[in-house]
Amino acid sequence: MSGEKQESSVLFSLKELMSLEEDRIKQEDDAKQKADDAERARQAAAERARLEAEQAALAQEEERRRQEEFRKREEDARLEALRHAEIEKKRIEAERAAQLEAMAKQQEHQRQLALIQQDQGKKKLRNTLIGVGVGSFLLIGGGLGLYFGKIKPEQERKEAAQRLEIEKQREEAERLKKEATEQLERVKELQASLANAKDEKTRLELEKRLAEAQGELQKKQKGVGGPLPKTGGGDTPKAGGGAKCPPGDPLCGL
Repeated sequence: MSGEKQESSVLFSLKELMSLEEDRIKQEDDAKQKADDAERARQAAAERARLEAEQAALAQEEERRRQEEFRKREEDARLEALRHAEIEKKRIEAERAAQLEAMAKQQEHQRQLALIQQDQGKKKLRNTLIGVGVGSFLLIGGGLGLYFGKIKPEQERKEAAQRLEIEKQREEAERLKKEATEQLERVKELQASLANAKDEKTRLELEKRLAEAQGELQKKQKGVGGPLPKTGGGDTPKAGGGAKCPPGDPLCGL
């Protein structure tokens, strides 16, 4: 019996030792598995962080490139607007100079016509008085009475009316010239604002206002010149046909 108890005790001890060894091995395996899982998790997290960092860098570079392209387009648009504004400014100034020159020629033309008509009236009266003087002294006296009583006052009235009309035209031309100049300044201000516009909405609004201002400026510039005489081309009357020029008109056919 004693031997069986001893053998049973040894078997129990062996089983206990084997159980402890299995527990140790299992704990080691579990610890290794946890370590492997932790390492894989760490590597996966590092990989995700690397990918996210790369994506963030790509996104940042794309945004930088987009902003750079936007700034370049804005600069190109600004320079193009300045170029168009300068071209439009020169065109308007050239048209204005041409219209002012035409207006000055028209006024000089009218002044010359008035002087010619005045000289012709005086020559006609002188010839009439000379012819009457040849006939008789009484007729000369009657002619002088007619001259001082009717013809001369009528002539002076016409001359005064012509001078008044020329003065009115000059004042009207000055007024229209001033309005055209002020309108030109408004156009320049709008062109400058358009060149410095920062967004599309403001640019569209300024383009609309600029078009309206330029249309108004063209109307005023046309008013400065008034009904200008045509020069050159096939509509100019030729000698011996069509409308004839007033006798003695030095500017006829220009």
